[in-house]
Formats: sequence, structure tokens, C-alpha cells
Amino acid sequence: MYTTSPEIPHEPPPHTNPNPNPNPNLPRAHSGGMLHDEKAVLHEAGITAITEFLETQNNYSVLRYSGKVVVFDTRIPIQLAFYALVEHDMQAAPLWDNAKRQFVGLLTVTDFIDLLRSFYSSSGSSNHDGGEDVKDSLASLSIAAALNDARSSCMVKHHHRKFMSVDADATLYQSCALLHRHGLDFLPVVAMSDNDVRMLATVTYTNILEHLVTHFREQRRLFDDSIYELGIGTYSNIATVTLGTTLEECLSICQSRDLNALPVVDEQGRVINVYSRSDISFLHHATDANDAVRSLEKTVGEILQAASRTTSTMANVSTPDRLHTCSPTHTLQSIFEYFAQLKFNRLIVVDDEQRVIGVVSARDLVAYFVGKE
Repeated sequence: MYTTSPEIPHEPPPHTNPNPNPNPNLPRAHSGGMLHDEKAVLHEAGITAITEFLETQNNYSVLRYSGKVVVFDTRIPIQLAFYALVEHDMQAAPLWDNAKRQFVGLLTVTDFIDLLRSFYSSSGSSNHDGGEDVKDSLASLSIAAALNDARSSCMVKHHHRKFMSVDADATLYQSCALLHRHGLDFLPVVAMSDNDVRMLATVTYTNILEHLVTHFREQRRLFDDSIYELGIGTYSNIATVTLGTTLEECLSICQSRDLNALPVVDEQGRVINVYSRSDISFLHHATDANDAVRSLEKTVGEILQAASRTTSTMANVSTPDRLHTCSPTHTLQSIFEYFAQLKFNRLIVVDDEQRVIGVVSARDLVAYFVGKE
């Protein structure tokens, strides 16, 4: 990448729009003196340059030289698997069905939270006196039983009839296309042999984007258009929550709209924080599974406040995403540079008053180059 765009500050300065849009929160796409066809050619050249780079890199290039692989046998209790993910600082692990002698899906930290929500919903409240005891149920519930149960199987997002994976020798472009086409957050990387499949790791959009901004080099100025002009991100029907929103309501929005995080706004609609669906810090304070279910009635404000006190003592997997913002006029080049510095999962796009007008995720950035796949 060339290095000419200014670094994006954590709190972006007020920006002016040379061509006011009828919607005052978003800039109007403008040519800046360049013909539309010329800009289209540059956009296509930028996409081509990135895709050609991704096609020259295989999945080995994003794997750590030294790392660990965790695989869960579906016969073990799902609660034990969850705590193993936290202990090993991992977001997801493949599932192995010993009876079928094959991998059957992935288990993520968010799956366990959604499983708690299923118990919460079935009970009608967080009061389990005389009702279903979550602690005893989860202690004896195996992963296989959870996958076969109609109530809980729908909570495991990456449980597929056909296990989705990619060969380590496949290109990063192929991995991006699989992630994008199937709406995955994690993609297992395997090494294939005649009679064996070895699990090596799982890759994410963030892993691929980190490799891209570190190793890709381009002398031409192909990425000087704004993320809004390029259509990168979401700028309509943005879901937000307030500090008074309950955790259950927040997680329900995330699941129904397939979101991994939600901006937290104040009474004026200004962004003040972000809640990540993978934030499991509230479980750190729970005395048992029943108490964890009761935590779903806490507010987002209470959860974030508790998380800020425990972040330094917990594994990275449970650390909430920090709030990072940008304006819709920031260029794609500057967003790349910002990612290289902070390795964010998403940026909240704000206007001059810090009101939320969009969200740009690592998934959006990668999808821009493989969206035509």
C-alpha cells in the first residue's frame, strides 16, 4: 500500500462536505474533477490488484508459525467446551463426530450465549425456581445432544449438514469467497491427505485483512475514493442500542439481523460505546449457569461497566471490541492504514455530531473485493 493518506484519529475531527447531500448526514458522491468512467476504471483496477494479490497467497501465509488447535468431540458437555474456548483464548473450534468419523460444524463463544438465551426464552423469565434448572441441564447436555435438539440446534450458527472448510493450499481469494458466499465468520483450514484430514486452524476476515495490509504493495493511487462512494459498509437501517437496553434485547437484535456488534448511543443518538456479541465478560461474574441466565436481564450499561473492570484480568477472547470511529469521507486507503494500526473488527461511521450513520466491518472491506464472486 502507498502511504500518503493521513492517519485516522481515534476521534475523527469535524469534516466538511463540499457537495451537501439532501441527507445532511451523508456526503454526495462527487467526481472531484474526474470523469465517471475514469473513476470506474480506477475502482476496477483497485479491485483487480487486490484480487490478484489474494490469488497469489495461500492459506499457509496467514497461519501462525506456532499455534494450537482445539477440536471438540461432540460427546463432551457443551458447557465444558465453552470454558475450554475461554481458557485457550479461542473464538471457535471445529466439532468432531466420532460416530460419523467426520467434522460436523463449529462451536463459537456466541453459540453458548445463544444457548443460554434459549433456556431463558423457554422459561419465560429468569426465575427458575420450580422450573428448568439451567445449571443441571447444561452440565449434562452434550454437544451432540444440543445439535440434535430443535430448541438449541438453531442457536449454533456454524452447524452445517456439510462441514465447510478450505484446504491449506487453496488461495486466500478462495477463502474470502467461501466466507462471503456462505455468510461465515470462521473458516476451518485443513491439510488433506489420502485417508486423513488434519485441522490446522480457523481463519477470519480479520486474519486475511491483516495479511493484506501488511504485505500488499501498490504504487498506483487506486484507493483514494471514500468508503461511502465505494459502497463499503452499511448506511441504512442501522441498529443501535442504548445503555438502558437489556442484554437479552441486544443479543436478540444481533441474532435476528446477523450482527456481531451494536453501537451504543446516548439520548441524542451520539455513539458512546459498542457492544460486541462475543463479549462474554458478564459470564465472568456469574456464580453458575442459572445466574448467567439471570444476567440477560441486566442492561447494556451494567454489562459494559462490569466489563471495563474485568478486561485486564480476562482472556482476550472475552475482551469487548473497543469503539473506533471514522467519517464517510475517509478514503479506503486511510481505512487500510487505520486497520494496520489497530486491527479493528469494525468502524462506526459518524457525522460531525458523532451520530451513527453507518458501520464498516472487516467483512465489508474484504467483501468489496470478492463481492462479484
